[in-house]
Amino acid sequence: MTTTPIFDLQAVQKVRKGAVLIALLALVGLTMVSQSAFGLDSPMHEGVEAVGLAAIVFAIVGRAWCSLYIGGRKKAEIVSRGPYSISRNPLYIFSFFGAFGIGAQSGSLTLAVLFTLASLAVFYLTVRREEAWLGATFGAAYAAYKARTPRFLPNFALWRDEAELSIRPSFFLTTIRDGLVFLLAIPLFEAIDLAQAEGWLKVLAHLP
Repeated sequence: MTTTPIFDLQAVQKVRKGAVLIALLALVGLTMVSQSAFGLDSPMHEGVEAVGLAAIVFAIVGRAWCSLYIGGRKKAEIVSRGPYSISRNPLYIFSFFGAFGIGAQSGSLTLAVLFTLASLAVFYLTVRREEAWLGATFGAAYAAYKARTPRFLPNFALWRDEAELSIRPSFFLTTIRDGLVFLLAIPLFEAIDLAQAEGWLKVLAHLP
């Protein structure tokens, strides 16, 4: 086994983070010039925000759960138990929920879907490159895992778990910390709503 794949994987992760940041800034910019067609104080607007908050909490908890299995092991072994027995990328699946929740804080289902689609695009490209690295690194073992386990959509019939888990607290806490960043969407979008209501930001479009 060479060290080249490790370097390549690290490069992929850096590109992923950069792409996520660019997509996030672009979508927040769109949010600043658009507004929920439901009205800022309407029950539907508040309902979409509430569903989004639930999605964010679900994402934080789910990502933390995944980290109990994968934390610190991705480069060393094929993790195929727990959530990784039913999907090859469960942590990214929970991130999709987080992206939906962030967009939903605008009160617009359209923006919530756009945030989700943007995350799908970024993570799909990331996963393709990660799969190439994993295949080159782990060979037949990864090929067998890839053949039986869906890339994204979970197959619960495949569930297998460990009798015991060796947990690395630092990775678990890092995942929790990273997940809590999703919650920053709440004050950010409330500030955007306020700025629009006060006329500080010009609304160019109303989105359902």
